[in-house]
Amino acid sequence: MPRVGLTSDRVTRAAADLADEVGLDAVTLTALARTFDVAVPSLYSHVRNPADVRTRVALLALEETADLAADALAGVSGRDAIAALGGVWRSYARRHPGRYAATRLPLDRETAAASAGPRHAELTRAVLRGYRLDDADTTHAVRLLGATFHGYAALDAAGAFGHGTAVPTSDETWERVLDGLDNLIRSWETS
Repeated sequence: MPRVGLTSDRVTRAAADLADEVGLDAVTLTALARTFDVAVPSLYSHVRNPADVRTRVALLALEETADLAADALAGVSGRDAIAALGGVWRSYARRHPGRYAATRLPLDRETAAASAGPRHAELTRAVLRGYRLDDADTTHAVRLLGATFHGYAALDAAGAFGHGTAVPTSDETWERVLDGLDNLIRSWETS
């Protein structure tokens, strides 16, 4: 019988919150059990092991970011769509560093297919519909956007761009990155 109202969803959300507070690598079953004031074995009715906990956090974070991206992309195209999608990742990494780290975890093929990952791919392809790209260039552009957004978001969230009195600011650099992506993808357009 579950104790203190534990459910898989409550355990996952607590793990995600804990990951944001202390880092994904510091989320252990012991630390998670402490948040509910239960013994570790009480968690095994809801999660299989530490890897399962991390996977559940990843799935939650992918779902959250897909919802945020869908909302941000409503009614925008071209550079504005690139900015909206990149902005979702950048702000999510800042607000939820542990959850964001979980989105970068490798998932097995079956889990990935059932996750919000395919939805992310479709949302990124939707961003690119504002450009005239063939299928191959669309795939290249999806990869380019993903690599750029995640690289920038991870470095930005870690404070890599905030040393001293850095001028230009990280936000100014971000705008240049967005301009560069838009120009580059436009240069791939086919007639």
